[in-house]
Amino acid sequence: MTEIGAFEAKNKLSELLDRAEHGEEVVITRRGRPVARLVPMNSAFNRERAREAAHRIRERAKTLKLSPSDVEDLIRARRDGLE
Repeated sequence: MTEIGAFEAKNKLSELLDRAEHGEEVVITRRGRPVARLVPMNSAFNRERAREAAHRIRERAKTLKLSPSDVEDLIRARRDGLE
């Protein structure tokens, strides 16, 4: 996987599209933070993998014992990490 700044990505879009066409993923950053991912079309979405992931999430959730305040803390921590 390659990382490239937004300005450079704009100037090299054709090259990046060629690389994605050949199976490479490219992460586009802005001021060093990832903001987008350019992926090959055939790997952009796989319904079966999504179903399997959802199943694993549901199974894992059954084993967790979270109180409402735990959930609020997790949401707050995630939000603080994104800002």
